[in-house]
Amino acid sequence: MVRLPNLSGQEILKILKKYDYELDHQTGSHLIIRQKNEPHRRLTIPNHNPVSIGTLNAIIKQSGLTREEFLKK
Repeated sequence: MVRLPNLSGQEILKILKKYDYELDHQTGSHLIIRQKNEPHRRLTIPNHNPVSIGTLNAIIKQSGLTREEFLKK
């Protein structure tokens, strides 16, 4: 299994933008992003530095990506 690095919310956003996600809006310290194409997933990313590993795992799972795909970009 691939070990995940410590990433900030902004770094996670940069990676997910490469997979057709875009910033929809920000509420407090949370970034709300939306997938441009079907199935139009909506994710919430805490804008913390670093985002905890458990939260990062949940974000990757909700995005429909594998860890390897996420870390490739």
